[in-house]
Amino acid sequence: MDDGAEIATILAHARIRDCVVRLARGEDRRDPTLVKDAFWPDATVDFGIFDGTFDQYLNWVIPGSPAVVATQHLLGQTSIDVRDAVALAETQVIAYHRLDTGPEHRDAILGGRYLDRFELRDGRWRISKRIMLYDWTHDQGASADWSQGVMGAPLREEWFVGRPHGDYSEKFFDE
Repeated sequence: MDDGAEIATILAHARIRDCVVRLARGEDRRDPTLVKDAFWPDATVDFGIFDGTFDQYLNWVIPGSPAVVATQHLLGQTSIDVRDAVALAETQVIAYHRLDTGPEHRDAILGGRYLDRFELRDGRWRISKRIMLYDWTHDQGASADWSQGVMGAPLREEWFVGRPHGDYSEKFFDE
């Protein structure tokens, strides 16, 4: 591989990984702009519990189920195979979900893999197809009561607790 092709491959890997990271942040923050920026408008998404067009997916994931109080997607390695203007990527993910079950909140964690087909159009890499594979899940039981602090230590301010909208990260990124 010549230096120019190698540099192009390195840039493709960096841009694809950046897209996956921004998408996870967009889903956790329920930010439609970040989510839209990761997909081509004609993309398809299949999560097993949801299968549809990108527009249908966006309406499903934003604002998200009111029963899902908070999420956090932790991304592992991404294996990327660049094939000219198409790239296939597999990203390991551990996803935390705080669920409002009525009488209490429960914590659930799942592990799986995103299988993404990326396409390069007009100089931008975006997802044209996403499939979610589930490898494991675990019900952690009743959620911790954040009003009591972290591991028994009280928080100085309420804004230390993250939430999908209106938490300190919005102010942080606006600086």
